[in-house]
Amino acid sequence: MKEARTAHMTLRATFCVLCCGLLVFIVACGGKKEVKAVSRESAMAQDAFAVAEAVRDAYAKKDFTVIADKCTKEGYRDIIDSIRYFDSVDLTFTPRWVEIEKSKVYVNIAWKGAWVVGKDTIRERGMAVFQMEGTPLKLSKIVRGNPFKYPEK
Repeated sequence: MKEARTAHMTLRATFCVLCCGLLVFIVACGGKKEVKAVSRESAMAQDAFAVAEAVRDAYAKKDFTVIADKCTKEGYRDIIDSIRYFDSVDLTFTPRWVEIEKSKVYVNIAWKGAWVVGKDTIRERGMAVFQMEGTPLKLSKIVRGNPFKYPEK
């Protein structure tokens, strides 16, 4: 009889330990996670990507008003002076790296495009560096690998 009581007490103690462990596990894993605020640099990088994408989209649609809005005067001239005639374009940007130096943001963008001129399709790809500045950010210069100078024959 004593053995039955001891076995019952051991079973009960094991059950209590398991319940306590489960309770601790649930409390530790449950609840709301604290959301960290976006850093200033991260917000600037996201803004820079958005500006580059807006300029790309406006270029594809030949919407020079949007390009002018998203660029400084110098950046706008940089793009407009380099544009060649095309019927349509499929241009994709893949942001690779962002460098922030005081008031300037440099966005390294891998790009790939296919320009249609008449019956010809010209394919190019490259790596561009867009310099942006101001508040809100605007494209001020294309430092390297201008994707808007194509198609070249």
